[in-house]
Amino acid sequence: MTEVTIWHNPRCSKSRQTLALIEERGLTPTVRPYLTDPPSEAEIRAALAALDIAPIELMRTNEAEFKALGLSRDSDPASLIRAMATTPKLIERPVVFANGKARLGRPPEQVLDIL
Repeated sequence: MTEVTIWHNPRCSKSRQTLALIEERGLTPTVRPYLTDPPSEAEIRAALAALDIAPIELMRTNEAEFKALGLSRDSDPASLIRAMATTPKLIERPVVFANGKARLGRPPEQVLDIL
């Protein structure tokens, strides 16, 4: 059986929809509430590699914390990764991991090709 993990925020509609989509496929994912169990910098780097995206593409740049931390789209990648690890609210959600790959569930259907 495929092992699936989702970095999940139950208050986010896209995250809830993505989780439901996974469960509708008969899968029981490991649900990681990333706001209370934040990923480390190493885990974020691994997620970025699996997603094949730049750190800024995994960030919620409209959050007040983004500006409060003095971040911008031009911030260096290490600063962005450190900010996501220390302020997990800045991580775009949900992120789904399966079969050695990852997808951002925006829209939720994007995760289907890795399940």
